[in-house]
Amino acid sequence: MKNQDYEPQNTHRPAGGPPGGRRAHSGEKAKDLIGTWKKLLRYCKKYGAALAIAILCAIAGTVLTLIGPDKLSEMTELITQGIMKGIDMNAVATIGITLVCFYAAGYLLSAVQGWIMATVTQRVSEKMRADISGKINRLPMWYYNRTTTGDVLSRITNDVDTIGQSLNQSIGNLVTSVILFAGSFIMMLKTNGILTATAVLSSLLGFMLMFAIMGRSQKYFSRQQKHLGKLNGHIEEIYAGHTVVKAYNGEADAITAFDERNEKLRDSGFKAQCLSGMMMPIMNFIGNLGYVAVCVVGSALALNGTIHFGVIVAFTMYVRYFTQPLSQIAQAMQALQSAAAAGERVFEFLEAEEMTDESGKTAVLENRQGKVEFRHVQFGYEDSDQTIIHDFSAVAEPGQKIAIVGPTGAGKTTMVNLLMRFHEIQGGEILIDGVSTKALTRETVHAQFCMVLQDTWLFEGTVRENLVYCAEGIDDEKMKQACKAVGLDHFIRTLPKGYDTVLNDQINLSQGQKQQLTIARAMIADKPMLILDEATSSVDTRTEQQIQKAMDQLMQGRTSFVIAHRLSTIKNADLILVMKNGDIIESGTHEQLLQKNGFYAELYNSQFDPAA
Repeated sequence: MKNQDYEPQNTHRPAGGPPGGRRAHSGEKAKDLIGTWKKLLRYCKKYGAALAIAILCAIAGTVLTLIGPDKLSEMTELITQGIMKGIDMNAVATIGITLVCFYAAGYLLSAVQGWIMATVTQRVSEKMRADISGKINRLPMWYYNRTTTGDVLSRITNDVDTIGQSLNQSIGNLVTSVILFAGSFIMMLKTNGILTATAVLSSLLGFMLMFAIMGRSQKYFSRQQKHLGKLNGHIEEIYAGHTVVKAYNGEADAITAFDERNEKLRDSGFKAQCLSGMMMPIMNFIGNLGYVAVCVVGSALALNGTIHFGVIVAFTMYVRYFTQPLSQIAQAMQALQSAAAAGERVFEFLEAEEMTDESGKTAVLENRQGKVEFRHVQFGYEDSDQTIIHDFSAVAEPGQKIAIVGPTGAGKTTMVNLLMRFHEIQGGEILIDGVSTKALTRETVHAQFCMVLQDTWLFEGTVRENLVYCAEGIDDEKMKQACKAVGLDHFIRTLPKGYDTVLNDQINLSQGQKQQLTIARAMIADKPMLILDEATSSVDTRTEQQIQKAMDQLMQGRTSFVIAHRLSTIKNADLILVMKNGDIIESGTHEQLLQKNGFYAELYNSQFDPAA
């Protein structure tokens, strides 16, 4: 389901492959920054009322803070005038109590504003993570062919967290600071024009420096998030292949690659933080400069009798209120720059081209028999001009066992992916029981097949949960029968809690045992058609024979597609398709193909010829 609060823009790329990168000019960067903030605001529109309340609380609390110096000026005047005649303690007490009430109310309003902002930003972060999770399932396979897992994880963790933290810390402070800045300016004008001009002129330099720094630091915040994603991608890749790295003594190369990415992250992070970190010292210097200037000019005016002492007391506080927001605004803008850089990466992911919408497809498979027909299928990957499958045609009759063999890179697994609609064909047609897969939804196509792949996939959960994954109404007897069929029941019963044992790092399963679990999962799913892609490549010969018997039983009455490199395992196939360079060059039974003494016979005999 698509996000109702945020509508992605430009999610369909032009024909010819996925979008490529290009260097953006500074004007485009500015537009990107503004565009990113528009998208973030659209994301927050659901919480517009809560944000409005938070802003009103910030405004009200700031106004109460601004009234304080004016009241303090009155108290100073009462005390100054009463030194000779007697101080009106009741009036002083009334003003003091009023000030305490103002400041207490300001604190409560500030606390309410902070609570609302924390709630809203966490809700936005939660929604954003949910949208990214949903987006992952709507992206085509080619996206993951060119994007590392670590980079995707970085967007859903680091980037979303950066957005949430930055919004929480910056929006409330920014509103408060702007109101405090504007309000103090108005109160200063009301109090004395000459002192106001002195304060403004001394602070003008701070504004100029702040905007100059912001303009230069934004690009480094963007680079920082990008380099963080690349570093996470490298770490995930090396961790996943840690055994291979150790076996090939690749630690030095891995460390070198890590150091290069880490150095780029350090460099961009240092420049971003260094430039933005200059804002606070500059603002503090400008604040102190304004304070000194007001004290000097105010003293001169007081000596001339132009103003009284209470005005100087009030103005020293107003100057603080006038210059202090500059530092807070600088901090808020720094946080907003980080949020914009992270938001740009998040929205880039959310706006990536999705698979086509299939809600309008109504075709169904009424009489499922299991007949599959390939008609002149052509295919090439989206990010490459090379055609992988040139002209593939074949027919699998219901209940047949179809073996697809050929050298590495012939297109065997690609054909299975096309059959499952993991990729979309570029020419020709694939039909299931006479219905084109293009007319069926992907979910309908997937529901016809159970798959066992070379790469096993288990998640952290009980053995039972892994076996009945996404299958409903499975009783224990059916589950145990499937495990007995693949020779895994005895091993499972030796586990601490049997079928309720949680599979995690403490339970060491061999690659063969993992494969047995995935084969049992396919047997339990009990779908009309079966796909086996090197399903026994990770088990020993004895286990392979046992699994082969179980799979032969599983394949009875089902149309089965078997990809195998060990040709001895598919000798009993009803039809063997021999692929080479994306085309079928031979087809027939095992005996027929051996009699032809062609490419298949060459492949088969090479398994028994050590010199081949």
